[in-house]
Formats: sequence, structure tokens, C-alpha cells
Amino acid sequence: MTNRVLITGSSRGIGKAIALRLAEAGWDIALHFHSNSQAADACAAELAAFGVKVSLLQFDIADRGAVRAAIEADIAANGAYYGVILNAGINRDTAFPAMTEGEWDSVIHTNLDGFYNVIQPCVMPMIQGRKGGRIITLASVSGIAGNRGQVNYSASKAGIIGATKALSLELAKRKITVNCIAPGLIETDMVSEFPKEMVEQLVPMRRMGKPNEIAALAGFLMSEDAAYITRQVISVNGGML
Repeated sequence: MTNRVLITGSSRGIGKAIALRLAEAGWDIALHFHSNSQAADACAAELAAFGVKVSLLQFDIADRGAVRAAIEADIAANGAYYGVILNAGINRDTAFPAMTEGEWDSVIHTNLDGFYNVIQPCVMPMIQGRKGGRIITLASVSGIAGNRGQVNYSASKAGIIGATKALSLELAKRKITVNCIAPGLIETDMVSEFPKEMVEQLVPMRRMGKPNEIAALAGFLMSEDAAYITRQVISVNGGML
């Protein structure tokens, strides 16, 4: 078992912030990206500056065969992961009566199937390492409370919460914790066009969160101090819930 963490969607946004936080703390990073190799290369260089080892993995988390092949090859070359952080996801927002099959399927297959596709190939190597481990999933306030225009996204994130809680029960005796972070409105590309007046209306703190504020929680959950925390959904949302 190595001191490595796989972080999906880690070339930008929240995933990149988590990768930087963990690299600064000395974790080796398996950096995943889907298509933007330039952003991934730039992020890898930033991570390497902390003196940690970085491996690059490219795949679509909805493509089960490609995910398994990439993860198994990386584990064979560099060793099992101590931590897995499931961050990558998409949204296709629209009112439900107008939602197309493609908008439903793409979000469910990417976000919810991604849970199985990414985490399942990682679990047995973690168990066989007998060193414990950390699994962190990223959901959303939408997965807890629902949100209009996001029936597909809310369904996928609620599914991730349920899967996280169930998996935590299976792995607890192995000293592998499984927790979920549910962000509110965070300053990322996904909400870049969200009106400021709507933020002030929805968020009691009257601002969006910052990716670093999610990364700080992920860093704690990865630490030894969090060894007795599992099966939890922790929402970072400025008081929205």
C-alpha cells in the first residue's frame, strides 16, 4: 500500500484544489482528467513542485471498460491507492417536463455509474493492502434537498449519498472510511454564470464558497485524525441547509 490518492476530475476546480491540498501535505497523486490534457499537464507540474509523485490517468468516468483498464494499469505500475476521491461529474439542467432522454441518461450514467466504475476496481487492492484507507465522494446540496431544474442531477447525487452510506458499512471493519462531501454553491465553472443576487438570496452567508474550503475538509477526512469518521454526509454550503 502506497501513500497515493486517486482524485477524479482533478485538473481544475474543486478536484484541483483537493489535489493541491493533499500534495502539499505529502500525498502522491493519481491525477485524473477527461479531455483537457493541457490543464492536466499544468496541474501535474504544480503538484510535482511539492516533491510528490504524480501519475496521469485519462478516461471518461461513464466508460466502465476504459476506467477499469486505466485504474488497473496504474495500480499495477505504482501500487494500490490509500485514498479515492470521487469528484468528477456533470450537470445538464433543465425543467423536468422538457428534459430529454439524453439529458437524463448522460447525468445518471456519468455521476452515479461513475461511483461503481471508479471505486469498484480500487476496493480489493485497498483491502488486500491491510492498511485501511479513505474513500470520499462528492455529492451536492441538490442530492440532499433537491433543486428545481435538476431532477437528473439531484437523483444522481442522492444515489451517491446512498451508495456511500452502504459502502461504508461494508468497509468499516477494514479500517476504510467512506464519507461524502455535499458542496453548496462553490466558485467553479459549473456555476460561473449564477447571478450574484440569487446567491445572496439562497445563501445565508451571502457568498459562494471557494474550492479551497472543500479541499480543507477533504484534507481532514484523509487524515489520521478522521479515522473514526465514516458513513457521514458533510455539507459545506454557507447555511443553505
